[in-house]
Amino acid sequence: MYYLSGSSAEDFEVRSDPEKMDTNGITVLNEKISIIANEKCWIEQPAVLQLKTVANLPGVVRAVGLPDLHPGKSPVGVALETDAIIYPHLIGNDVGCGMGLFETNCRVKKFKQEKFVKRLREINSLRDIEIENPFSEESPILDLGTIGGGNHFAEFQAIEEICDEEEFTSLDIDKNRILLLVHSGSRGYGERIMNLFDDYGGIPSGTERADAYMSAHDDALMWATRNRYVVALKLADYLGYSSGLKSALDCCHNFVERIEGSNERYIHRKGAVSSFHGPVIIPGSRGALTYIVKPAKDTSASMYSLSHGAGRKWLRGLCKGRLKDKYDRYEIRRTRLGSETVCHDTNLLYEEAPEAYKGIEHIIRALEENGLCSVVARLRPLVTFKA
Repeated sequence: MYYLSGSSAEDFEVRSDPEKMDTNGITVLNEKISIIANEKCWIEQPAVLQLKTVANLPGVVRAVGLPDLHPGKSPVGVALETDAIIYPHLIGNDVGCGMGLFETNCRVKKFKQEKFVKRLREINSLRDIEIENPFSEESPILDLGTIGGGNHFAEFQAIEEICDEEEFTSLDIDKNRILLLVHSGSRGYGERIMNLFDDYGGIPSGTERADAYMSAHDDALMWATRNRYVVALKLADYLGYSSGLKSALDCCHNFVERIEGSNERYIHRKGAVSSFHGPVIIPGSRGALTYIVKPAKDTSASMYSLSHGAGRKWLRGLCKGRLKDKYDRYEIRRTRLGSETVCHDTNLLYEEAPEAYKGIEHIIRALEENGLCSVVARLRPLVTFKA
């Protein structure tokens, strides 16, 4: 069992209680709520309270908090199983938000950080790069190929370490190429869907309204995936490396998934990825490694879900006050790994500083310790671009 300690919402951590820890190291709050973490994970009390609140919604069968659990409009880093009901507000307004990993034709040995940084500084956002919609359908995303604000980003990376050669080989990723990780979603399309389906009391499954929401939801998932591809295409083309651009992995972390074999059961994931579809990407902050992990054969303990990232540790409004004396506006752009961030919004640089996030290594370790995944490879950040 793990218990909460701390003197304020910012100080709460999960610490182990050896006398009450179960064999799996999973905190069971009651018959339908559990939290996966270890003694190094930072879990705030407000996030736990939010998890308890959503677990009490009608039709919620089970709720799981993952190691990156943190508070938001609704808890982030959660998976919830529901019976015969769908809750659009638990997914939120960025349906299909997720991570896309792409292989560029830029060789690691030819990569010049200063060249990439200089070129990227010449644009304010990806709206400055014009490109035709590469798909035959008209895009419901008005700014197709844009990243968005907040914690969204595009990051050029290189393979730091391969931990599972066999699994990595199956991904068909060239370890000698520069990779591009894109974190973005359905942009304003998801917001429009949320406004149409603001049913905070839930939508009974099997109804016309439920079918309409799931149809719009599935379309948003498709266009969010396409948007990440167009972001990668824009950046690769702008930098002169679009030839041979290849999608390596893509995983959503804000969506509803139907449980196979049942028309009535759903898994709502907010800040969580599905373990049903092979290897997934779990990034840290801009100053930390990104992990490619392979889900274990049995992930039922985490409701067939894995973490989507490191998870926030500090509120945005606290970041600049805590870091302004540590970094000036130039130092805040570099990380301890030697990577560089291109962002014209200084406040956003502080809000998204590595210190504002939980340690990704602790998140991954907690998942591993509970037998939920194994690491395939670690990726090192080189240049991060934020709108």
